[in-house]
Amino acid sequence: MSDACCGPRREPSPTPSSSSADVAVEGAPAVDGPPAMATDLAAAARIRRKLVSLPGGTFRMGSEDPDAFPDDAEGPIRDVTVGPFGIAPTTVTNTEFAAFVKRTGYVTEAERFGWSFVFGAFVTEAAQSAVRGAVADTPWWVGVDGADWRHPEGAGSGIGDRSNHPVVHVSHNDALAYCAWAGVRLPTEAEWEYAARGGLDGARFPWGDELLPGGRHMCNIWQGDFPRHNSVDDGHVGTAPVRSFRPNGYGLYNMSGNVWEWTSDRWQPESDGADNDGTWTMRGGSYLCHHSYCNRYRVAARTNNTGDSSGGNLGFRIVADV
Repeated sequence: MSDACCGPRREPSPTPSSSSADVAVEGAPAVDGPPAMATDLAAAARIRRKLVSLPGGTFRMGSEDPDAFPDDAEGPIRDVTVGPFGIAPTTVTNTEFAAFVKRTGYVTEAERFGWSFVFGAFVTEAAQSAVRGAVADTPWWVGVDGADWRHPEGAGSGIGDRSNHPVVHVSHNDALAYCAWAGVRLPTEAEWEYAARGGLDGARFPWGDELLPGGRHMCNIWQGDFPRHNSVDDGHVGTAPVRSFRPNGYGLYNMSGNVWEWTSDRWQPESDGADNDGTWTMRGGSYLCHHSYCNRYRVAARTNNTGDSSGGNLGFRIVADV
């Protein structure tokens, strides 16, 4: 099993090079962080009404799972207490993000950079000439000019038939801008895991310990031979509608698979105690996760990315204090 990163980083090449690893990221212009965003009180009230209220409490966080990556610092298992909060039953959808953009004129970082990362097999024919190159360690990821939340696979793609799919190609900074407008916030890692467990103590997944209970698919991940062949046994290629599969015990959908979800916590692996400035934790796994390289769709699994990075399998879910 490889510990290859589940989402590529937007890191400019330090020196010009013709290698594929550098081609994918070189030439990125400087982009400032998200602009200050005023809260839309009407939108905030409407969005908060849809949240699921959770009582909080003490739960066992983390795992000592044999499939865990040591550098991810999932463990040790420890008691953690969270206060009451509200959480969205789904990740933010294309429709919801479009409403935010329409009201504010917000431009995402992928749009300002002019490119984002796309799973290579998904790049449209029209966008082939816009491919910058592949990422060295994860060559299934390619940088594509013109890829953004409206054009998830580059030129020629769109979201017209994906209104109820999760918005993707959003950076941590983009997610924060949306939260400021909506009067909400991103979940902490502890809140996210508490919610994902759905009341189950120590289970591997939001529904229990078996990936396929009774042979039933419970989440949108890769089946088959990654990255060459997806058998699509779960019925989805790429993102799935946000209310696909059964919700967990708290009524929350797709806490495993579909898209990675940003949290409000910086990446601080307990293995080295480092606080990697500008790097944020992501949870939940995505439709590209597979046991052969990224078994991170378990509820305790975690990974990270830089705050300005974006890709076709990265979105977010919101929470609010109650």
